[in-house]
Amino acid sequence: MSVVTLGIGEYGVVNQPDDVIKTHALGSCVAIIMLDPATRTVGMVHVALPESIVHEERAKKLPGYFADTAIPVLLEKMKSVGAAQNLRKIIVKLTGGANVMDKNNTFNIGKRNVLAIKKGLWGVRMGAVAEDVGGNISRTVTVKMTDGKVVITTPGREPANI
Repeated sequence: MSVVTLGIGEYGVVNQPDDVIKTHALGSCVAIIMLDPATRTVGMVHVALPESIVHEERAKKLPGYFADTAIPVLLEKMKSVGAAQNLRKIIVKLTGGANVMDKNNTFNIGKRNVLAIKKGLWGVRMGAVAEDVGGNISRTVTVKMTDGKVVITTPGREPANI
């Protein structure tokens, strides 16, 4: 069994029966989860900011950090391990995008991340079938290949599935 743990701006893909992919402590960050049921491939990226224009050099080194560069790089990574070339067959789920550090809603990074990701998905004719976004809680996301369920855990709450 392989456990792939993603940090901020990282992305990964798993496709072996016992594999697990996860990311911790999503506050304003958003996890984009892509599942290809036909090839049993799961990809995830931990997005921190909506637009790479704020730091183009970082986007080159860590494309998963920004919503506008994360989607293309995750799709390419999934295709490279055999996921469907037809994007309509890929299931997309989103989680995160909370407001945990900006009580006055000055920057709205979580909301802006979610909107930028949806815009990027729409640009490639994709959309999320499920999401757990917003609020003011931190989330940890785990996807196990054995059942393909996306499990969200938050301190003090029961785990949720999307």
